[in-house]
Amino acid sequence: MGRKNIKDLRRQEIVKAFYKTAKAEGLQNTSIAKIAEAMDVNPSLILHNFKNKDELVLALIDYILSRYQKIYSTQKDGTSIDHLKEVLNNLFSRKWNALISDDVYYSCYSLIFRNNVIRSKYKELHDSLRVWLESHLLECIEEGSLKLEDPKRTANLIYTILEGAYYYLCMEKNVAKKDEIMEQYKQHAYDILKLEA
Repeated sequence: MGRKNIKDLRRQEIVKAFYKTAKAEGLQNTSIAKIAEAMDVNPSLILHNFKNKDELVLALIDYILSRYQKIYSTQKDGTSIDHLKEVLNNLFSRKWNALISDDVYYSCYSLIFRNNVIRSKYKELHDSLRVWLESHLLECIEEGSLKLEDPKRTANLIYTILEGAYYYLCMEKNVAKKDEIMEQYKQHAYDILKLEA
């Protein structure tokens, strides 16, 4: 059992080094040799843990999902509606960018068109994000602080707005303009929920 934990830790360490290298060099320019150099290890250590770069990319997508879960962390105190507002404020903020580089995210995303396993991983990632938001909506409904006919559909709609916003904002260089546009999109989400921002 201890051996498995050490192996898991080593794999996580490699994936983090892969992410950092891909962020600095670009995903397409990142090789096993460059990751090994960044870690100051022999490339055979990486190949002992991952068969090839494709397997590393799959692990990277799992890493992205685990990072995105942090956006759902809320203060322990407060009501369900307080937690939902905190999550919405996090979702429609630049906290996403601090979690995962847009460059790495979209470079991995582009692989869905050529690799069915990566497509499935990304679908799983996006479905999970929607389910997490839906669970917050359901908690608010149970609390009596929110009235929705179809929380699943509402979560999907909010995520459609969010994904479109981030895709578009990748092209905007002006930080103030980005914040202004994101604030508008956040307001749309609050309007859908009939909540005050």
